[in-house]
Amino acid sequence: MTAFAPAPLPTFHDDLDASLLEVWRLLREGPALRRNAFHMPALATVDADGHPQVRTVVLREADPATGTLRFHCDRRSAKAVEIAASGRAALHGYDTASKIQIRVSGSARLHTDDALAEAAWSGSRVMSRTCYGIAPAPGTALPAGDAYTQPEDGADLDLSRANFCAVVVTATHLDFLFLDRRGHRRAGWVRGAAGWTGTWLAP
Repeated sequence: MTAFAPAPLPTFHDDLDASLLEVWRLLREGPALRRNAFHMPALATVDADGHPQVRTVVLREADPATGTLRFHCDRRSAKAVEIAASGRAALHGYDTASKIQIRVSGSARLHTDDALAEAAWSGSRVMSRTCYGIAPAPGTALPAGDAYTQPEDGADLDLSRANFCAVVVTATHLDFLFLDRRGHRRAGWVRGAAGWTGTWLAP
């Protein structure tokens, strides 16, 4: 019988700079590739009682040059309130196919009525826009599962726009983990005035 040779190790396996490039490649592809594991990362915040809160968001943009990631949310939501209060957020994604985990943390800012928010709104599909017109506000207790209203496609978009905001996370810390039976690799980076400074970490 012919033995199958193992797949070659990726070029970033023992290259710290290449690992950082791989992090941003995956994040940059996330918004474009709907089946990409980093299309819908988990967002972590802390509530007013100091309790951690985690939920899934849709990554809309990742920019390696500025070190920023953007997603959208309802300004009435708990996550918007928590981000406004702390100015911090973290994102996490794991791709089972490549066995890569990426964690991002940094400062976070809500954009509601500025040019960035308007561009984000204009670039959103009508189906997505109507979600921001749901009443009552997200997280409100309901007497029944269907006791809420949502605008029909294209209707009441002014109301939906009033509830929409874009969130930009400016990354200050990155953590990358690659799992492989021949040797896991983990690395972390901190961003300072001179750019990213990285080091290998114990996996």
